[in-house]
Amino acid sequence: MTERQQFTLQDGVFEATYDDDKLREECGVFGIFQHNEAASLTALGLHALQHRGEEACGIAATDGEEFHLERHLGLVGENFHRRSVLERLTGHAAIGHNRYSTTGDTILRNVQPLFAELSTGGFAIAHNGNLTNHRILKNDLVAQGAIFQSTSDTEVVLHLVSRSREKRLVDRFIDALRQIEGAYAFVALTDDMLIGARDPVGIRPLVLGKLEGSYVLASETCALDMIGAKFVREIENGEVVVITRDGIESLRPFENKLARPCVFEFIYFARPDSIVGGHSVYEVRQNMGRQLAAENPVDVDVIVPIPDSGVPAALGYAEQAGVPFGFGIIRNHYIGRTFIQPEQRIRELGVRRKHAANAGVLRGKRIVLIDDSVVRGTTSRQIVQLVRDAGALEVHMRIASPPIIHSDYYGIDTPREEDLFAARYTLDQMCKSMGADSLAFLSVDGIYRAIGIEGGRNARAPQLSDHCFTGEYPTALLDLEEFGKAGSCC
Repeated sequence: MTERQQFTLQDGVFEATYDDDKLREECGVFGIFQHNEAASLTALGLHALQHRGEEACGIAATDGEEFHLERHLGLVGENFHRRSVLERLTGHAAIGHNRYSTTGDTILRNVQPLFAELSTGGFAIAHNGNLTNHRILKNDLVAQGAIFQSTSDTEVVLHLVSRSREKRLVDRFIDALRQIEGAYAFVALTDDMLIGARDPVGIRPLVLGKLEGSYVLASETCALDMIGAKFVREIENGEVVVITRDGIESLRPFENKLARPCVFEFIYFARPDSIVGGHSVYEVRQNMGRQLAAENPVDVDVIVPIPDSGVPAALGYAEQAGVPFGFGIIRNHYIGRTFIQPEQRIRELGVRRKHAANAGVLRGKRIVLIDDSVVRGTTSRQIVQLVRDAGALEVHMRIASPPIIHSDYYGIDTPREEDLFAARYTLDQMCKSMGADSLAFLSVDGIYRAIGIEGGRNARAPQLSDHCFTGEYPTALLDLEEFGKAGSCC
């Protein structure tokens, strides 16, 4: 649980209490069909996707007759390292899920995959994304007598599938998809098929791989690499794939729409070694740094990343600027996921638990600090002060993404707009609050160019979900319109 930021105005400088000034990842999904080590491979796949959700994890497996389910709070390695656990997950097919919730408590009944016994047999489902009309649907279902066991928006899909009057399970699933709005990548499992589905504009990612004749679905290609599977292709926006013993079938139940994958997969969420939309995430992040340097040059001595996510962009910036790269900040990787901070003074030192200044790189130097994004602005000022205390003469902040001025409703944990740093303050005010000598962000067009979309953003037909920067949302936000807030995350 993170702490909410509190802003106050002191002598013209905006002060902020300590908070984790990063976007929270969405969730990760994985599935494999027709393999005698399905559960073990699913655990490995989830381990590769751990960065997408660290609060909980689960695996559902089937042997064709019975389903077996293991759901736990905590990390994959903490819960699925024991052979005794994996031996309970017998079967030829399995799906798995890593969870990060954007709202609500992390409790076991919300951990996925979710499972239900339907008239067609057992049905397990896991979801990455957020349904923007789930509150409306849930209220209607409850009014009709539905009983919910969780607060997850994914359970709405279970009820819609159960109540569908279509005969085939696949058609019932598609019937449910037609009723939902928002972002999703689903993997679902029955006793004889694995199903994958991606939302009509492809906001959330899903890829297809193959291992020893078995098909694999995963949120990112790094999960395929982990188990030695070969990448086949991305599941396309609006596509539903059905995998059975007879092979794979592709269904297109929705009208064709322009794909708009989430821009934050490139900026922050995806692992650097993953391939998204045919692009190396690592190379795109380097390109963002190059573009940032071209747009916002400054005369300095060394380029310093805020680790770890700022490293590729900093390398690109240094190359473009012709300035040396240096690890002026060292990250502590042994913090752990929990830490008691009973006093405000200790909380304010939180950044020093994560980062230490490397004075040998910083002392007497004019530096550029590179980060991938700024959300609440709560750690930036502390990091600037950290490097100044280590002897830096000048500190210039450069952010390898545009200012985040709008909330996300598709599975990313962004604060309310009034809590977003860039939504509340001007560039000069943000710079003053950070205590930096200058501050600049990458332009929206720069993001597109870094990905390889020539000409930048086309306002009439944007090719990414970039609503956090532009306010142009790719789907209807029905819950927000009806209730003033959107649904909770998977």
